Amino acid sequence: MADFDAGNTGVTNSGDDDAGTYSAAIRHRFKRSLNLSMLMVVLLCAVFFAQPLIGALTPFALVPQKVQGLLGVVTAPLLHGSFEHLASNAFSILVLGTLAGTLYPIALLRALPLLWLGSGLGTWLIATGGQHIGASGVTHGLMFFLATLGLLRRDRPAIAAMLIAMFFFGGMLLSILPQEPGISWEYHLSGAVFGVLAGLLWARRDAGPPAPRYSWEEEPEADEDIDVLEPPRPDAVPVLWQRPAEERGKVLEFRRRDPGQAPEPDQDTRSG
Repeated sequence: MADFDAGNTGVTNSGDDDAGTYSAAIRHRFKRSLNLSMLMVVLLCAVFFAQPLIGALTPFALVPQKVQGLLGVVTAPLLHGSFEHLASNAFSILVLGTLAGTLYPIALLRALPLLWLGSGLGTWLIATGGQHIGASGVTHGLMFFLATLGLLRRDRPAIAAMLIAMFFFGGMLLSILPQEPGISWEYHLSGAVFGVLAGLLWARRDAGPPAPRYSWEEEPEADEDIDVLEPPRPDAVPVLWQRPAEERGKVLEFRRRDPGQAPEPDQDTRSG
């Protein structure tokens, strides 16, 4: 996964730590899934080279709609009719099994029995004849399992795994239909159906990549009781200047007259 530059993108160190932990887990799962897928390929090769010693494969092949053919539901994916048949399925298991085990270890652990047995039972029910062998039902189930999870989860690792699967094995979308005689399209179709079903059932079993955390998500929240954008109340504003008192007028005092005192004569009054 790409490293984030906190100075340019605002991604915090905690987000980098989560991404580093997830990347380390992916590397560990990849190694484990690759080893298990290679072990499965070795098993298929061992069974293939032991087939001449077994003799007739009919008792272990999947024979549709016959009770004795039900044993093939379990054993048929281990058998192959030619080295080309084995090589095709071995490469599919190696790539698809590693992808699925790396990103979805929990879901794959539940899906594999369903793909193995479901593809066989579906073929036993819908096929009309012949003897069906090969792991193509499981490989088609894995491819459709990855495609379904990519469409449902839509995170970058899931989409990348879906695109890789489609790049190498996109032809499986057509091989679920009848094309060539001698090719068990019923096995392919049954595996595809149960692959989609497994993806729908366990799409959220495995955790996805951590979402990056940005610097503004780490800032402390403001006190809900104090809104810095709200102006203070008028009575809370400090007084910076007061108007000086002004003398606007003067009240003159008049002496009160004694009621027994005669009024003073007017200076303009003349006697005749």
